[in-house]
Order: sequence, then structure tokens, then C-alpha cells
Amino acid sequence: MIRLLQKILILLWRIWFYILIIVPILVLLPFLLISVAKDSWYPYFFKMARLWARFILYGMGFWPEVKRLEKTQRGKSYMYVANHTSMTDIMLMLSSVRNPFVFVGKQELAKFPLFGYFYKQTCILVDRGDPKSRRAVFESAQNRLKQGLSICIFPEGGVPDDTSIILDTFKDGAFRLAIDHQVPIVPMVFYDNKKRFSYDFFTGSPGLMRVKVLPFIQTEGLKPNDRKTLKEQTFKAIHAELLKDQAYDIEA
Repeated sequence: MIRLLQKILILLWRIWFYILIIVPILVLLPFLLISVAKDSWYPYFFKMARLWARFILYGMGFWPEVKRLEKTQRGKSYMYVANHTSMTDIMLMLSSVRNPFVFVGKQELAKFPLFGYFYKQTCILVDRGDPKSRRAVFESAQNRLKQGLSICIFPEGGVPDDTSIILDTFKDGAFRLAIDHQVPIVPMVFYDNKKRFSYDFFTGSPGLMRVKVLPFIQTEGLKPNDRKTLKEQTFKAIHAELLKDQAYDIEA
């Protein structure tokens, strides 16, 4: 009986998450539509997206805690990368990063009602099974970087089906772009999102969502052939933090 009640409460809490996604979009709809009318107005959209993200996080009972080992500079472009375990990764990234950036994400999310429209208008969409789509991503990302924006990519390419995987293998895209445009990699670690709101539907709970912004990895002077080394360096930095945190949890 207690387990059934728990599942019902989690179900209602999960439904509440989708309500929180839609409500601020409806409230801000006229302003959002104006902000996506021109590429140059994207920074205004980004500010509203940050408010949307925080509304959802706090509305779900999550409170972000960000520790920065290095700070970004205003007006400079970066390549933000982080581990990917939850739908809330999008909101936590928006809440944690001040510099306007554009997500590179899966086409499937564009199918969501209302949210999908703005996702399609503002993000760089990729169909990972289509080589032409992957090439188009690079062209779109190049245009965004030339506009002075930053890019965010979850380099695992999706959430691993096996929840026991701490960090899945990284794809090359983020590192190729970073080298091509000589922008620093900003490795970020999301420690708690899998525990707080995983893709396992009847799990999760309100609580702390810790973020650590690791020291930036510079790409100045790197060549395309350095892509693999850069990818491995970034993977090791994030993986080491996740392993350290997992070991602390076991000891505790």
C-alpha cells in the first residue's frame, strides 16, 4: 500500500514537471515569439529561457548549487559540455551558464507541443542517423559562433540506456568544432540529476542539484588531428569527478 501511494505521488510530481514546462511558455508567449524573429535578438530569448529553466527547477523542488573553478568572460564564445542523464540537464545548464549559448540537440524534442516550436527555432537540431544532418550541424554551429554566441553539446550523444554507466563514450562533434573555432572547452559536471529526475519514470525526488564548472581546456593552437586527445582529456576530467563523488556516496 505504501509503495503504491509512493508511485502515485511520483506520478503526480512527474506530471507537474510537464505543466511547469508549458505554463511559463504560455505566459511569455508574445515576448518569446518576438525574440525568435531575428537571430540578433537571441540574447533576449536566452534571458527568458533562463527564467523558464529556474521556474521549472525550483517548482520541482530542486535547488541548483554551482561551484566554479574558473569563470567565463562576457562576450567570449565557449564550448560547454557536460554529462547527460536527465531531461533536467537542459534546465540546469541554462540556469548555470550566464553567457548566451545555443544547444545542439536531438530532432525528436522538436515534436513536443509548443516547447518544440521554440526548440526548433533556437537550437541546432541533429538527426544522428543522417550524415547530411551532421554536416549541417557544423555549418549552423559555425554561424552561431561567428555571431559571438557559445555552443552547448552533451557529448555522449544521448542518455545511456544502461543506468549503471557513469559516463558514456564521447562523440567527436564538440571537440572538432572547438578546435575549428579555437574556443575553450568548459567541462561541467552534473552530479545529482540522475538521482533527482532520471528516465526511470517512478524514481526521483526533490533536492540539491550540484554543478561543478571545471578548469577550462584551451584549444588555441590545436589542429584537427588533436581532436581525439582533446576528447579524452575532457572525458577524463568529468569522469574523475563523477567517480570521486560516487566513492564519497558509498563511504557515506
